[in-house]
Amino acid sequence: MAVTAPVLIVLALIVFNTMSFASAVARFDRVAPDIVLAHGVSPEGDGGMAAVDAVESHLGDAMEGYDLEIEVTCEDAVADGSMLSLVGGLRTYRCTMRYVPWPSGLSIAGVDLGAPALLSHERSVTVDPWRPGAVM
Repeated sequence: MAVTAPVLIVLALIVFNTMSFASAVARFDRVAPDIVLAHGVSPEGDGGMAAVDAVESHLGDAMEGYDLEIEVTCEDAVADGSMLSLVGGLRTYRCTMRYVPWPSGLSIAGVDLGAPALLSHERSVTVDPWRPGAVM
């Protein structure tokens, strides 16, 4: 019992963290394209960073209940010097989710028992700002 109990506890923590991450990834993959379509195509304000901030805040609200860090970046897919740079082209939103396994900061008698890994998942969504609701 003294030999198997710690092994079973560590195994249970690994299973718990893996299942929590899998659940968060499934939810993130489901809501990220919808939020980008709703707020990234026709942002409030001047566009640009306002769209990224709106998508990031709404993703944070949608992923409430999970201990995650969410980061959103936006890239325009227009080559410099072309005529499309005047009107704007496709935009690619990269939504990144970072999950810190539990327990992360647990220390007993000077021994760090926390998980050393940081799990990350990225979802890229390309939208056309001239055709709302169209994912490329």
